[in-house]
Amino acid sequence: MKISGSEVRQGYVIEYKGKLYRVAKAQPVQLGNWRSYLQVELRELHGGTKLNERFRPDETFEKATLEEKDFQFLYKEGEQFTFMENETYEQISLNADEIGDGTVYLKDGMVVTILFHEGKALSVALPGTVTMQIVEADPVVKGQTASSSYKPAMLENGVRILVPPHIAAGTRVVVNTADSSYVERAKD
Repeated sequence: MKISGSEVRQGYVIEYKGKLYRVAKAQPVQLGNWRSYLQVELRELHGGTKLNERFRPDETFEKATLEEKDFQFLYKEGEQFTFMENETYEQISLNADEIGDGTVYLKDGMVVTILFHEGKALSVALPGTVTMQIVEADPVVKGQTASSSYKPAMLENGVRILVPPHIAAGTRVVVNTADSSYVERAKD
């Protein structure tokens, strides 16, 4: 499917210079009397190489046709992560590089979406949010609650995030998997 340079969005997979790239960021830029363009950060799917490009609205690109399948995360063995397709019970293993930064949020039994292009697994899409427990949080500083400030805390998987002052160790919180940011306190 052909798309114009102005239709490129974050998350799209496009064919560019003979390779497949995922659009990591896409920001329109308009500078006074100059022609507008789209500032795009691309990440190569097979090698992980990053490119920063400018796409004009009159350029066209081929949007890759991807197949999405839901898989259940089973276990991790070394750098290999094993997933099972829920309908056929077919298992596949992917390494940490193919999954990306989201490996820290994988939990046993978690359902993820794996994107395939021509039968080859390209990437793993995690759920938008996960519920994690805070194992360590700085104490509240007196007067800090008056303003909208945040304090550092550590999740059960070792990731450090910023949380509101009222969150203490042992609290379960909802975390955005895309940018590791606090969303809300988990409802128990």
